[in-house]
Amino acid sequence: MQPIIALDFPNKQHALDFISRFDASEPLFVKVGMELYYAEGPQIIRDLQALRPMNIFLDLKLHDIPHTVEMAAYQLGRLGVALTTAHAAGGREMLAAAKRGLLAGAKDAGCLPPRLLAITQLTSTDEAMLHDQLQIQGPVRESVKHLAALAQSAGADGVVASAQETQDIRQVVRPDFLIITPGIRPAGADIGDQKRVVTPAQAKQLGSSGIVVGRPITKADDPIKAYHQIQTEWSTDHD
Repeated sequence: MQPIIALDFPNKQHALDFISRFDASEPLFVKVGMELYYAEGPQIIRDLQALRPMNIFLDLKLHDIPHTVEMAAYQLGRLGVALTTAHAAGGREMLAAAKRGLLAGAKDAGCLPPRLLAITQLTSTDEAMLHDQLQIQGPVRESVKHLAALAQSAGADGVVASAQETQDIRQVVRPDFLIITPGIRPAGADIGDQKRVVTPAQAKQLGSSGIVVGRPITKADDPIKAYHQIQTEWSTDHD
C-alpha cells in the first residue's frame, strides 16, 4: 500500500489543484477527512474520482448510537471509497452496525464495500491525557491493544493506531488485519500537535500496513519531492 496523502484542505479547489500536480499515471491513495468533507459533502469524493483513478480513505470517525451509525455508514458505503473509520470506543454493537451499513450501501450502489477501520487512541493522545482527562488507567498501548481486539471481534477490517503500538496489536489480531498509522513524520520534521510519532522507516519496521502523511507533504516547498522521499523510505526494505 502506497503512503496515504491526507488532503487536509479547506475546500475542493485546493484539493483538486494539489492532486493535479502529480503525474496522471502515478498511483495515488488519498485521505479525505472532516475538514474537506464537511466543506464539500459527498460531491468531493465524486470530484476526486472523476479527476483520475485513485484510492480514497474517507476518515469521518463515526461515533454515535448503533442505528445512527449504521444509517450513516450506509451512505458512505455507496461512495466507492476504499477505507472509512468509526471509533472503537463506540463499542462492539456500534462497530458491527457500521459494518452492516457499509456492506448494504455498497451492495445497493453496485460497488465494492469500504474496509472498516476502528479508531483506537488518537495520536494526539498521550498517557497523561488518557489518565487525567479520559479517566482510563493503564498504559496507552494496553488501551489500544484492547480496542483492536474488540474491533476485530465486531467485524472491523483493521484499526488506526500509532505505529508505536503495532507490535502489541499484532499479538491479538489475525495476520491480515490492517493497521493504518498516522502520526508519521520524517526525521527532524516538526511534529505539530502529534504526540506518538514515528518516521516512515520506523513504521515499516514495526509492521504497519499503511501510513497516513499530511503536512510533511502538503505543506512542503516541493510536495511531489516530499511525497516521493516518504514513499521511498516507506517502501525500502530496512532489514
